[in-house]
Amino acid sequence: MLNGVSGAGEKPRVLTGDRPTGRLHLGHLVGSLRARVALQESHEVFVLVADVQGLTDHFERPGVLRRHIPEVMLDYLSVGLDPAKVTFVQQSGVPELAELTMYLLNLVTVSKLRQNPTVKTEVAQKGFGAAVPAGFFIYPVAQAADITAFGAQVVPVGEDQLPMLELTREVARRFNLLYGGEVLRAPQALLSASPRLPGLDGNAKMGKSLGNAAYLSDTQAELRRKIMGMFTDPAHLRASDPGRVEGNPVFTYLDAFDPDVARVQALKEHYRAGGLGDVVVKKHLLDTLEAELGPIRERRVGYAQDPQAVMKLLRDGTARGREVAAGTLTRVRAALF
Repeated sequence: MLNGVSGAGEKPRVLTGDRPTGRLHLGHLVGSLRARVALQESHEVFVLVADVQGLTDHFERPGVLRRHIPEVMLDYLSVGLDPAKVTFVQQSGVPELAELTMYLLNLVTVSKLRQNPTVKTEVAQKGFGAAVPAGFFIYPVAQAADITAFGAQVVPVGEDQLPMLELTREVARRFNLLYGGEVLRAPQALLSASPRLPGLDGNAKMGKSLGNAAYLSDTQAELRRKIMGMFTDPAHLRASDPGRVEGNPVFTYLDAFDPDVARVQALKEHYRAGGLGDVVVKKHLLDTLEAELGPIRERRVGYAQDPQAVMKLLRDGTARGREVAAGTLTRVRAALF
């Protein structure tokens, strides 16, 4: 194994993760969690519980992160991530990441960070303006440190995250060019094939802070209330009226969750022609979601019976993750000093 990453005959390493700023929702399931469950069969998967990154815009509310770390772990286990195949790592338990971030910051200019389209978009979304915290501003470099410290060869990303991964690749190549050898690996992107789910309210984004999400941990009653209250086509006032499918989140969700493509297409055609009420379509979506979320909910209840065992999985994984990161940092220091 070179640079702490897999060699011939070994599984390629993946790094992925989430900020524990809230419970995980259906958008996470479609956008990343399903892919992680599949990847654990063919790759060595590291999942980072990115609490340090979460502090970049929750520094005044660290209790939010502490409260949600166990919740996120339950979400991971309930969707089928297998602790025998996946290493769960708490970011704050790996101080080597902060040291590596400091070294990599020297390889990135302020103007490069300012021009990063992902940073620009998120700064605007969060309304920071000129008061953007420095920790938030440099978090793409911290992400580069996470990825290279764990020697990830593959990083699953959506298209909007490609500029972030390209920055990691540039930093890794520059470090190797300046200091010699193949100390840091430039990872490859694994693009998500799933489109981003809109919010239940029709907003283009489903978000923890927007109040428009259905969570993996929602009860059956909570899920029913949310789905039956979903935004549809505002011009579809009566079942007999022709309805609009495009931009209608109910059909976007059916595309993502109903495995019967022909059935969904028939529903779309019926809705467009008129004669199909929103309540009927929503009830079908609810049944479809329950088929997938029911087993997830059941597994969650089982894991929640022993919260200490769940957190031990995270502690054990963090210890392993720290060993890997420490190995990378040893090589980085040798190249620098």
